[in-house]
Amino acid sequence: MTARQQPFAAAVTGLGLVTAAGVGTKATWHTITHEVVPGNVSQQAELVDLPCDFMYTAADLDTTALLGVAAQRLMDRFSQLAVIAAREAVGDAGLDPESWDSGRVAVVIGSAHGGLPFYDQQSAAMAGYGARRVSPKLAPLTVINSAASSVCMDLGAHGPSLGVATACSSGTVAVGTAHQLLRAGACDIAIAGGAESVLSRLLIASACQMKAVSTRRDDPSAACRPFDVDRDGFVVGEGAGLLVLERPEHARARRAPIRAQIAGYGASSDAYGAVAPDPEGRGVERALRSALADADVRPDDVGHVNAHGTSTVLNDRIEAVMLRRVLGEHPLVTSTKAMTGHTLGAAGGIETALTVLALEQQLVPPTANLTVPDPRIPIDVVHAEARSAAFDCAVKTSLGFGGHNAALVLTRG
Repeated sequence: MTARQQPFAAAVTGLGLVTAAGVGTKATWHTITHEVVPGNVSQQAELVDLPCDFMYTAADLDTTALLGVAAQRLMDRFSQLAVIAAREAVGDAGLDPESWDSGRVAVVIGSAHGGLPFYDQQSAAMAGYGARRVSPKLAPLTVINSAASSVCMDLGAHGPSLGVATACSSGTVAVGTAHQLLRAGACDIAIAGGAESVLSRLLIASACQMKAVSTRRDDPSAACRPFDVDRDGFVVGEGAGLLVLERPEHARARRAPIRAQIAGYGASSDAYGAVAPDPEGRGVERALRSALADADVRPDDVGHVNAHGTSTVLNDRIEAVMLRRVLGEHPLVTSTKAMTGHTLGAAGGIETALTVLALEQQLVPPTANLTVPDPRIPIDVVHAEARSAAFDCAVKTSLGFGGHNAALVLTRG
């Protein structure tokens, strides 16, 4: 991908969401735009003695009812979430896996940690009972690409299939990679996004040691507060967000409604540190400017940004200053993580789907728990209630540990 390429806009024809805010796209969107207090964030028994003992979960989800016992046993939970979201997205797109050209259907799904909780369980089994108690399913169920392979097997997709792992930008990179596959003519349809489920004592303990997560044990629902002056870290969540993308001529040929377009993609590396982002935000700035050039749009064309906005002291300020530098003060910015939790590798997929909905509805979701805006945040962050606005272009930004940055430019369908 370079700015010299001809612009290419992939048609978004389907969305699928499983989040702590709701099971399904309609439920998630309603919660994020109409509720002010996050739900389904609660203390977890596995984390009881840690400084952060809570996380967001898709508590309303019944995987057994949706997948069946036999299929469920062949997938780790993050893959289960991916399959459920993929089914919704494909149905929303009006596609029938029984009749599509399966060799022209790609699947690209990002995840930061794959089946890490199952590793925890099997490590405990081996330590307590010996090697013979370790499950033979450990490797195939926990690798990053197992979400993509599970979706392929469930739907009968035989085109390119990829698992993307770029930490917390994985979902955004997956959508961008799918955009590039479509542009190159490698497929006609791509199912892309992210999936994550990491109720892992080991991971949360590490995040606590890193001082990356909130420690508001007395009020978990108010803990994640992006861009607020009193923010103190992110709160982990589980979920999946998948989009169906198509080559525009393919969508038109079957008269599919186009919900929005992925018009540009940019990615970069900070090459700065394993955890902290470039303090000037130059890495994510490169990704954003590259995405704008790829889409052939100007900064002042952008009316809305769904920011990475994790609720960490450093990240929120760096990202906000960068957005002001590149886009100016006019875009309406939101972070939806206070309603979903930080779903790590799934975040980009979930938040890209929410950006599609914002474009469709001409409605920017509020940033929940933002009560006192940080005066060092020089952007217009929507809070208190959703805000109606007229805009034809929106941006999704993501940053990941290790300096992996990504940005997408979306336009109205």
